[in-house]
Amino acid sequence: MTYHLSQRSRTRLRGVHSDLVAVVEAAIPRTEVDFMVTEGLRDSARQALLVKAGASRTLNSRHLTGHAVDVAALIEGQVRWDWPLYGRIAEAFKTAARDLGVPLTWGGDWTRLKDGPHFELDRRAYL
Repeated sequence: MTYHLSQRSRTRLRGVHSDLVAVVEAAIPRTEVDFMVTEGLRDSARQALLVKAGASRTLNSRHLTGHAVDVAALIEGQVRWDWPLYGRIAEAFKTAARDLGVPLTWGGDWTRLKDGPHFELDRRAYL
């Protein structure tokens, strides 16, 4: 089955770096697991609220500059947080990024705090 980005996901990509938008758009038809974009660009007030709530650990998020997106897996139209789903979504993101020549980092590959829904442009290539 081929999936497509919803209008809601496209709206949440506003302000996100065009290279990351291209990766998201290239990943959705490749993925085995449907997903939606839950968040892209954030302002500092929203980031501070997420840190206060324990949903983020940094005030220096890549979301603040439009260099990160979060996604949610969709199974039969319902959001699911089962870890294995995000590895499958990450495969599509990584393949899309490689094909487009876009250096990408997946939060699920981090060693300290694993963040399966999070994808960002590599800091070494995108300031």
